[in-house]
Amino acid sequence: MNSTESNSTSVEQALNKIVNSPEQIRYVPVSQLKPYENNPRVHNEIQIQRLVNSLKEFGFTNPLLIDDLGNVIAGHGRLMAAEKIGLESVPTITLAHLTDEQRKAYVIADNQLAMNSSWDDDLLQTELKALDDAGFDLSLLGWGDDLPTFAEEPDYSALDDLDDGNDDWADGVKKAIQIEFRAEDYEEAKALVAEARKNGVYIGGKVIEALAE
Repeated sequence: MNSTESNSTSVEQALNKIVNSPEQIRYVPVSQLKPYENNPRVHNEIQIQRLVNSLKEFGFTNPLLIDDLGNVIAGHGRLMAAEKIGLESVPTITLAHLTDEQRKAYVIADNQLAMNSSWDDDLLQTELKALDDAGFDLSLLGWGDDLPTFAEEPDYSALDDLDDGNDDWADGVKKAIQIEFRAEDYEEAKALVAEARKNGVYIGGKVIEALAE
């Protein structure tokens, strides 16, 4: 089998798994579900309470994934939240097509794949502000009261008047400076220094003056 045929077979196998993946949501009594004892994902009380709050606000929007014996593959935290609320049954999807190794792997992959994404800070800030303006309880979004903060863009114009100063230094001489700033100005100072270095500028008291304004 050549590489083209091999790739074609792999694609067909992947599509077959997708097509044959179950779509039927079935409510199963909580008492019949068995958490995976080797689940490496840890769920603390704070997270469980946030899941409880989410279930109460949005409903059970994400079914548990289980095997045909009722073993939980994904959704351990949601199951714990459901038990805390006192739900007698929860929505599930049975993944009977997975092998033992695939089930073990997906317990990990289900958590890690979600962690590989990141936020667009500008869009997130816009959405959070819109929800806040509408009076929505932002603590229900998953952060609790520890909402993300967004640093303001530093004023790079403070560097406009800085001269390179390279002519005053002999070849091979390394320049070093010490900059003092308030703790709350750390991120701004860091950004200003990085911008100056990128432009090959020798910086000194000008940065301190910029932060003091």
